[in-house]
Amino acid sequence: MHLKQALENRRGVEPITKLDPAITIAEAYQVQLLTVDKKVKAGHRIVGKKIGLTSEAMQQLLKVDQPDYGHLLDDMIVENGGSIPFSRVLQPRVEAEIAFVLKRDLIGPRVTALDVLLATDYVLPALEIVDSRIADWKIKLQDTVADNASSGLFVLGGKPVKPDAIDLPQVGMVLYKNGEIMNTGVGAAALGDPAACVAWLANQLFEFGIPLKAGEVILSGALSAAVNAQPGDHFHARLAHLGEVQVHFVAE
Repeated sequence: MHLKQALENRRGVEPITKLDPAITIAEAYQVQLLTVDKKVKAGHRIVGKKIGLTSEAMQQLLKVDQPDYGHLLDDMIVENGGSIPFSRVLQPRVEAEIAFVLKRDLIGPRVTALDVLLATDYVLPALEIVDSRIADWKIKLQDTVADNASSGLFVLGGKPVKPDAIDLPQVGMVLYKNGEIMNTGVGAAALGDPAACVAWLANQLFEFGIPLKAGEVILSGALSAAVNAQPGDHFHARLAHLGEVQVHFVAE
C-alpha cells in the first residue's frame, strides 16, 4: 500500500527500510511477490523478468553488493521508437542491456550459462526505464527489491539474433541522450556474461518455486550506469550485431 500511494499521489514515499528497519531481503521479495500477484489478479500478465544491479557501475550507484530481480508485466512494454508520457513515471533513469527471449523453460537450481544459451530463442537490444517509488532514490537493497527491483518500463528493439551467432560478453554498447554519448559498455559488464546473469536468476527463483518460462523476456542487466531522464529527452542505444533501440519522453 505504501508504494501504491507513491504512484497515486505522483510523489515518492519514505524508504521501507526507514518504516521497518528490520525487514530482510527475503521479506522484501515477499512484498514484491504480493504486489505482482495483486496486479495479475487485476488482469495484468507477467511477460518476463528483469535482473538488476548486475554491473559494478549500478552497484556502486546504489551502494549494494549483489544483484536483484523483478517481474515484467504487460503494462510495462513500450514500442521501439515510442513515446513515454512523463505522467507514467516518477523519477526515471534509462539503461541499455541485452534481452533474452526464451524458447524453453529454465528451472533451477543448477542452471548454467550454457543452459541459458540452449534455452534462448534469440537476443535483442533493450532499454530499461528503471523507476523508484522511493523519494530521491534513497534506497537500500530491501527497498528496491520490495519495489519490484525498481522496475518501470522497457523497450525492445533491433533484430532477433540467435545467441550462438555472437559473443555476448564482447557485445559493445553505446547509449545516447539527445544525440550525445552518455556512456558505453560491453556485455561482460553484467556479471562477466549476460547469460550468467540469466542463470543466476533461474537459480535464485528456484527458492520461490518460480520458473523462467518459454516466451518470457529476460532483461539481463545494465551494461553501464543508468542515466536520468526528463521530459523532452530522447534516448537511443546501439549494440554491436544487435542493432538499435530508442525511446522519447514527452511532457503532457
